[in-house]
Amino acid sequence: MSENGRKANPEVQPKAERRRFSADYKRRIVAEAEQCEHGELGSLLRREGLTYAQIGKWRTAHAEGTLGKQRGPVANPNRAEMRRLEAENARLKRELARAELIIEAQKKLARLLEEEPS
Repeated sequence: MSENGRKANPEVQPKAERRRFSADYKRRIVAEAEQCEHGELGSLLRREGLTYAQIGKWRTAHAEGTLGKQRGPVANPNRAEMRRLEAENARLKRELARAELIIEAQKKLARLLEEEPS
């Protein structure tokens, strides 16, 4: 029971999802907003459930020609080649470290052989 003496509602409320707008919808709304007379924009926004900030961003993006373009990182077409080169670089670094250890051991051995009386 809850604090007020009533039974708690066991029904799970659905989680709100972010609204997503297609590029065509945004273009249509921006065009409608441009046609609005003084005072009509508010009714358009209320009817569509939008904010003035959204329309402002869409107008700016429309003017820049970026309305409806994908956001986020641009896919690198050379990704496979880059991974191959990174793996090769790591392998070569390991081989270089191994070779440096061998050279250091050879130097120590040469010094020891020079010091020993024959």
